Amino acid sequence: MKERGRWSKLTLAGALLAEFLLPSPAAIGARWRDGLSLDLKPTQYGVVGFMQWGNGLAPVPKSADLFAAMATQDLYTPDLFGIDGVVGTAVGVGPDGAPVVLVYTARPGILGLPMMLDGTPVRTEVTGEFWALGDKPRTKETDSPVDRKSRFPRPVPIGVSGGQPDVTAGTIGARVSDGERTFALSNNHVFANRNDAKTGDDILQPGRVDGGTDPVNSIGTLYKFERLRFCRLLSCPNNRVDAAIALTDSDNLGTSTPADGYGEPRTKPTTATLGQAVQKYGRTTGLTRGLVSGLNATINVNYNTGTARFIDQILITDGRFSQGGDSGSLVVTQSSGQDDRRPVGLLFAGSNTHTIANPIDLVLDLFSVEIDGG
Repeated sequence: MKERGRWSKLTLAGALLAEFLLPSPAAIGARWRDGLSLDLKPTQYGVVGFMQWGNGLAPVPKSADLFAAMATQDLYTPDLFGIDGVVGTAVGVGPDGAPVVLVYTARPGILGLPMMLDGTPVRTEVTGEFWALGDKPRTKETDSPVDRKSRFPRPVPIGVSGGQPDVTAGTIGARVSDGERTFALSNNHVFANRNDAKTGDDILQPGRVDGGTDPVNSIGTLYKFERLRFCRLLSCPNNRVDAAIALTDSDNLGTSTPADGYGEPRTKPTTATLGQAVQKYGRTTGLTRGLVSGLNATINVNYNTGTARFIDQILITDGRFSQGGDSGSLVVTQSSGQDDRRPVGLLFAGSNTHTIANPIDLVLDLFSVEIDGG
């Protein structure tokens, strides 16, 4: 079977069929002019709708166009990573609504970048280096009436400080369950110390840098994590998730954020779409909101112990969405009714301009769990 992210003729045929079945841009535009809200229904990565662009709106590409752009991106990403200063690629949308291949660079002035790839425009964005947000230097925390770094009465809320005793601190993202047992969800580099922790290690709330001590502040024990695979001299293996779960119970962990957060996430996740409004609640910056700006991203992420390459990732703007210490936060939709607070991704890394999240379905499927929520 072909690796996910490499699109087959069958996938493209399905995308073309979806294009015929979806409403036309004219029909959607009429709905917009009539003042009706748009429900951007995902067809995996493709939607028809509108996304914020500057002070206005740009149409989101049809699914067939988006899949074709992803195929082009996947084809040329190895060559683009061969250019010094390139730290990632993704697919986004241009101001005219056409899909573009996004190339992320560590600095301005990178030479040798193409303007077009097989008919798909290329847009370069200077993002700086991407860092796992448990390893990135911390900035000043956002002022809030809730001290997210403090010890909370048990059961603790989600979205607050936590981590394995050898880790400074990250964020407890969500409570999840396999139907019989209850777990806390966060990143490998928060709960499993970048592969160095052992199953059964205590998970603290708050994290060590915020005053947590072992075993007094334990809320559970490390149960399972996906190992991170780091780049070596001649190879850079692909990762899809930076994730771990800790065995806990309802007496130690709740399902909702503190009162100044978004509340309780929905149980049913949804797929990320371009222009999708999202929100998160995390240890450092609390409640923040952003937009999905890149899909199918391949990114080199720096850790204190090396660099790891991630594929199939979600990119969120702007740079205020997350900071160091927010790793492990659950990213959910910002919408209305049943479409609000639906899980989208697991935040784990970022730069000064963008945040990266693992698609939440990959994380939940890996551990065979579901979100505990509303």
